[in-house]
Amino acid sequence: MLLISVVLTSCQQEKEQAKNTEPAVAEQETPPPIIKEFGYDLTNFTVVRDTVRAGDSFGAILDSHGIARAKVFEISNKIKDTFNVARIMAGKPYTLLKSKDTTEKAQVFVYQQNQIEYTVVDFRDSITATKRTKPVKIVEKIAVGTIQSNLSQTFDDMNLSFLVAYKMADIYAWTIDFTRLQAGDQFKVIYTEKFINDTIPAGIGEIKASYFEHRSKPLYAFQFEDDTINNSSDYFDHEANNLRRAFLTAPVQFSRISSRYNLKRRIKYYGNKIRPHRGTDFAAPIGTPILATADGTVTKSERRGGNGKYVKIRHNATYDTQYLHMSKQAVKVGEYVRQGDVIGYIGMTGNTGGPHVCYRFWKNGKEVDPFKEDLPSSKPLSEEMQPAFFEHINPLKTKLDSTLFEPEPEEEPEIL
Repeated sequence: MLLISVVLTSCQQEKEQAKNTEPAVAEQETPPPIIKEFGYDLTNFTVVRDTVRAGDSFGAILDSHGIARAKVFEISNKIKDTFNVARIMAGKPYTLLKSKDTTEKAQVFVYQQNQIEYTVVDFRDSITATKRTKPVKIVEKIAVGTIQSNLSQTFDDMNLSFLVAYKMADIYAWTIDFTRLQAGDQFKVIYTEKFINDTIPAGIGEIKASYFEHRSKPLYAFQFEDDTINNSSDYFDHEANNLRRAFLTAPVQFSRISSRYNLKRRIKYYGNKIRPHRGTDFAAPIGTPILATADGTVTKSERRGGNGKYVKIRHNATYDTQYLHMSKQAVKVGEYVRQGDVIGYIGMTGNTGGPHVCYRFWKNGKEVDPFKEDLPSSKPLSEEMQPAFFEHINPLKTKLDSTLFEPEPEEEPEIL
C-alpha cells in the first residue's frame, strides 16, 4: 500500500510539472473594426465632428486645425467650381478627418448640406472636391385618417410628418379650403419616405396618390409625369382632370383672411372716412412662408413706404400679383418662380397693425378682387397621354379603394 501511494503521488507531481511547463499560447489581438463613412475608413484618421457656428468660415475652421492661410486660399480657389466655400451655413454639420500622427493635421473636410447630400474636400495630395449622396432606401407608405379639428392636428395626433399634410394642402389647393375642413372629413394618402441605412429617417419623398372625402365629396389625386421633355409632373383626378389652376387661392397655407378686398371700407381711426382696401389680407405668424400663386417673373423686390418689404410678379400680359409687408424677401428681380415657390416671409413692415401679407391682384393693369374673377384653369392632360395615365393610376386607385378608413370589427366567436 505504501508503494502504491508513493507511485500515485509521483505521477500526480509529474502531471503538475508537465502542465506548468506547457508553452503559453499567445493571445491574438482583435483588429479594430473597420468603420466606413463618406467613402473613407475612419479608423485611419482622427475624426472631429462639429457644426458650423455663426461667424464661422471655411478658412477659420481649417486654420484652427493646422491648415495655413495660403493653403486655404489654394484649396478654395481650386474647388470653387464644385464647392463655394463662402456659402457654408451656420447650423450645418461638418466632419474633419485628421492624420493620426502627432501633428493631427486636417486632411479631409466633409460638409453636410442635409441628411443625404454632402461634399468631400480632400487635400492630402492633390486637391479635389466631390459632391456625394448617402445610399437612400425609398419606402412606400399609406396613411389613413379622420379629421377631428384640422389637418395638421390630425397628423400630429397620428404621429405623422407634417410635411405630408403640407404636400396634401398644396395638391388640393384649388379644390379644398383647408381652413374650413369639417370634423369627419377623411383621407387616405400613399406617399414615400426616405431612409438612410434602412433605419434613419431622411425626409418625405413624393405623394403618389391620395383620396380626400370633404363634405362627403370624394376627391382623388394622382401624380403623373405630364411633361416628358422637362420631366415635370402634376396631379390629376381619376378622370384625368388637372387639379392645379393658373392661380392658387391664397399665398399662405393654413392661414385665415383677416381683411377682404373692399373699395368702400371705412376706418374709425380716420374718422370713418372711406379708405379703399385693394388687397386681401392673410393673417399668419411672423416668418410663415409666402408662396407665389402662379408661375411668373419677379418685377419688383424692394422696400417702399407703407408697403414695407414686398415682391411683385408678372405672370403674363394680363395678370400681375403683389405681396406686401414681408419680414424679408426670398427672390430677386428678374428671377423666374414657379407656382408654390417661397418668395418671402410674413412680417409687419410698412403700415400694418399685425403680422399678415396683403395680397394684391392686377388684371390688365387694374387692381381687382381675385375671388370675383373667373380665373383660367391649368392645361388639361393631353388625349394622347391619357391611356398611359389610366394604366398608371389603376393599381394606385385599387390600393386606395381597398384601404378601409377604420378596421372592420372582429366577429365574436360562436359559443357552442
